[in-house]
Amino acid sequence: MPNEEYSLQPSTIETIDRAIYKLLNESFDLYTTTNEGFKKVPVLWISPERSFHIKKKEIRDSVGKLKLPLITVERSSMSKDPNFKGAYQANIFPETSGPRGYKKHQRVITRSISKTPTRKFASADSHKDFEQHHYPTDNKKVVYEHLYMPIPVWINVGYSITLRTEYQEQMNHLATPFITRTGNINSLIADYEGHEYTVFIEDSFNQSNNMSNLGEDERMFKTTINFKVLGYLLGDGPNEDAPKIVRKESIVEVKLVRERSIIGDEKPWESDNKKYRDI
Repeated sequence: MPNEEYSLQPSTIETIDRAIYKLLNESFDLYTTTNEGFKKVPVLWISPERSFHIKKKEIRDSVGKLKLPLITVERSSMSKDPNFKGAYQANIFPETSGPRGYKKHQRVITRSISKTPTRKFASADSHKDFEQHHYPTDNKKVVYEHLYMPIPVWINVGYSITLRTEYQEQMNHLATPFITRTGNINSLIADYEGHEYTVFIEDSFNQSNNMSNLGEDERMFKTTINFKVLGYLLGDGPNEDAPKIVRKESIVEVKLVRERSIIGDEKPWESDNKKYRDI
């Protein structure tokens, strides 16, 4: 009976981060009017080291200041809230003992008939009973294929999206899609590598600027938008000690085979003490 392991793209914290970055950079794909024309606004993840950001010449000017307009993303919080979860909510303890047990959180998600091995059992039985390989018979040796995968663990991840511009018109261009793209609700879907996460945009947008300050500081408009993401994790990432996804076939027949005997061996435990059959 073959046991096969199939690849499954993991859903990790980094996967959720990349989904949010992809949502802003590709799905929203924001443009605004600048001194160089109508240009795409760069999206900057602010977790890398400062030295890495300084080397990115396309987002800084000759003296090292950030070129505006700019969108920055930061993961601000993360929690495991039992009251904020997805469709699969039950906590099912896995079977860890026995020949079919697993060490981690895999559960059966589908069961289907494995056609090829079932056909072979049916053909063998029909040949034994009727001396025909494909004689119609009531086959009781049906092989089922079970698909196992980890149970998703739900987490609540918060992100702060900051819009920075030099002009009020640019801020209007960038802030409007966050209000209109979701229609009259405040949720949408972010996806990455086949995983989908529900994103909730908080109602209030925090706005601040330094226009009232008449000093020599660079003029800047700033709006912060908070995302609340319902994400899920599959397995323990690189610390996982079990396969991510497994396909197994059910057991339909158990056979105990004898050792090959020498012709003429006796069976002293039998009353007639007949010889073994010829090999």
